[in-house]
Amino acid sequence: MSRDAMLTIYSEDHRLQHGKVELTGGHFIPVVEKPERAETILARIKSVGLGEVRAPERFGTDPIARVHAPHFIRFLETAWDEWVAQHGEIDALPTNWAVRNMRQVIPSSIEGKLGYYASDCGTPITKGTWRAALSSVDVALTGAKLVAADGKPVFSLCRPPGHHASTDVYCGYCFFNNAAVAAQWFRDNGAARVAVLDIDYHHGNGTQEIFYGRDDVLFVSLHADPNVEYPYYLGYADERGEGAGEGYTLNLPMPFGTTWDRYREALDASLARIRDYGADAVVLSFGADTFQEDPISQFKLNSDDFTRMGEILGRGLGVPTLTVMEGGYAVDALGVNVSNLLQALEGAAC
Repeated sequence: MSRDAMLTIYSEDHRLQHGKVELTGGHFIPVVEKPERAETILARIKSVGLGEVRAPERFGTDPIARVHAPHFIRFLETAWDEWVAQHGEIDALPTNWAVRNMRQVIPSSIEGKLGYYASDCGTPITKGTWRAALSSVDVALTGAKLVAADGKPVFSLCRPPGHHASTDVYCGYCFFNNAAVAAQWFRDNGAARVAVLDIDYHHGNGTQEIFYGRDDVLFVSLHADPNVEYPYYLGYADERGEGAGEGYTLNLPMPFGTTWDRYREALDASLARIRDYGADAVVLSFGADTFQEDPISQFKLNSDDFTRMGEILGRGLGVPTLTVMEGGYAVDALGVNVSNLLQALEGAAC
């Protein structure tokens, strides 16, 4: 197939992450982040003929260790076995946390480790978490390698998502930060400057934390106001970076009920900042949870707005772009919304 069509990178291993419950609003409910998300996106990509679907290469953990702490990687590799030894084969969720008035130590017990490394109890570790998380990174890195090879856009259908995972914390359904690992890979393979544009409904707190002190990776995020929305503790407009990274973080928080007109203004501002920065490559952290029917979100974009978004991004970015899948939980419409953006992005970029 011609590389004029957009490649999609996808791994069947995503199905290995299939948690049973999360704690939300005082209730245990079925996990909102589920395998059907990736499957419905893949089915739609095939039905519209977006382009070839490829399995990822394997990259191992070395690229992950470029942005995540080695002790955090080891924890995720061994957590399930440690948990099963204590509790049997039931999803691992923390019940206590290393909060600000306690010592920040890593206990030897698995219960203590979960509380140290997690920041919510909605991200269960399961028997398949380690393999699924590794494969999701491989999906992102394979996409980055292809984008670097010929400059044409690629879609990495990552699951589990990644943008909430920070240097040594997992949360928000995210274990490894796929977008951050890909951005670092671009840097390590010749790109002097990389921009990460996060258009998920929720702020990419993990990506911001990883690059907050650096000027070689610009982080720009459009998201719901963290004063009233997850992740609550990062994503405010006055967070601009620190040290060498001061001025290289741009947060554009928006209120509940945001519609296309307001969102378009923020999108234009983000593209202006990226052009001013002069990025050699862009990683687009794309969450379709800005959709008006998303069950855990409060924006009001419709399916046609994703087409508009893709057209604007395709015309406005102007540099090699890797799109990495993040959130989006209205499963019935998810394939349409994702393919709308990708088709428009590809058409405008040609």
